[in-house]
Amino acid sequence: MSRKAIIDIGSNSIKFFVGELAADRTITTVADANDIDRLGENLNKTGSISTEAMDRNVEAVAKFHARAEALGADEIVAVGTMALRTAVNSEQFVAKVKVACGLEVQILPGEEEARLSYLAVLSGLPLHSGDLVIFDTGGGSTEFIFGHGAQLIRRFSINLGSVRITETCFPSDPATPEQVAAAIQQIDRELAAAGVEGRPDQLVGMGGTVTSMGAVKHKMVKYDPAVIQGSVLTREDIKAQISEYSSRTTAQRREMPGLQPKRADVILAGACILEAITARFGVDKLTISDKGLRHGLAYDLFQK
Repeated sequence: MSRKAIIDIGSNSIKFFVGELAADRTITTVADANDIDRLGENLNKTGSISTEAMDRNVEAVAKFHARAEALGADEIVAVGTMALRTAVNSEQFVAKVKVACGLEVQILPGEEEARLSYLAVLSGLPLHSGDLVIFDTGGGSTEFIFGHGAQLIRRFSINLGSVRITETCFPSDPATPEQVAAAIQQIDRELAAAGVEGRPDQLVGMGGTVTSMGAVKHKMVKYDPAVIQGSVLTREDIKAQISEYSSRTTAQRREMPGLQPKRADVILAGACILEAITARFGVDKLTISDKGLRHGLAYDLFQK
């Protein structure tokens, strides 16, 4: 049995997946986990990865590498996204990982990140035959993929993520209604400038913000991907959660069922991004994909 391990190093979290190819060519999940390590912390202000962020993320990658080996993975692939695309010292991080565990981190272009996300959704959700938009919003960037059924038409990545919006739009804790309104307006301006427009038949969201909001909706004490995969967030759900997050301090949000405590400080910004995206596309709901870039990359590797 072939096993592949993926370590996806994002701006906010590191995601880890080990899959096994079954006899019928389907991929069985052996392990699926994430660790919020904030590689992109203050990157927007300084342009570089801090020593503290670098050290804790190198340690986390090495930990996942050791786990992949223990699980018998015959191929281990590590990829980096927005934080490593933009940081001036990303080569230093890549070198440190190489020394720590022998892994060569591949820094993905935004368009390749989008293609792999599209693959993940295609492999995991029943989709309409009409116009489809998939977005993957993370700590440092948001990828958009426009397609028609199984055909990918265009894809692009913009530097819009929950960490930067938190750092630039929410100086107080809790946030004020004025800050929330201004953040949504700023996000919408950035979406418009990037050419985000259209009226899709189906909108699919992925990434930690989207799945976390799904878990909060269901008040999950323990995250269950089977419940989240294919579930729906309505505009009313999004607006209600923005209200909940903005009325609480970060410390109070940490107590909310379904929300990872380490995500409490950036979830409001993430929810504002979802509100602006759904409003811009004129839709009243989005479908959640629990499967993300790591699943798309595993799917890609098993096809080779």
